[in-house]
Amino acid sequence: MSSEKLNRFKYSKRNLWSGILLGIGIAAFLDETIFHQLLHWHHFYDKSTTNMGLVSDGLFHAFSWFATIGSLFLVADLRSRSAFWLTRWIGGMLLGMGGFQLYDGTIQHKLLRIHQIRYVEDVVLYDLVWNLSAIGMLIVGLFFFIKTQRKLNSGIYHK
Repeated sequence: MSSEKLNRFKYSKRNLWSGILLGIGIAAFLDETIFHQLLHWHHFYDKSTTNMGLVSDGLFHAFSWFATIGSLFLVADLRSRSAFWLTRWIGGMLLGMGGFQLYDGTIQHKLLRIHQIRYVEDVVLYDLVWNLSAIGMLIVGLFFFIKTQRKLNSGIYHK
């Protein structure tokens, strides 16, 4: 087996976590940019003044960039070790994006009620699209994760 494959398996968790971090960063960035700034549908925290909503958006935006930059440092480390595993990383990225979006749609929108996706009479359609797209990303990400996990667990790479 090549040393690159051995390194992929040795650093498989780092590949997964790097993808998850980037997925969280991308989902948060898209949410912030599209729904908060361009469409003005909501702020991260809508239970106070508009100024407080803008401050919360700034903190949320900073969080998305910290996750993205952290992920890219991990990718650079993996590449320097010839250990970057694209399939596992894409699976992690989709798990991060879908997990973040489902968390946002269920915990923040419905349980904590710190904001809604949009303030309209019939928000159910928006919630369904938001949460079903999250579940779709989670399913595809889980497919890639299981595919790479089977290779790890097969034992043929542990020689």
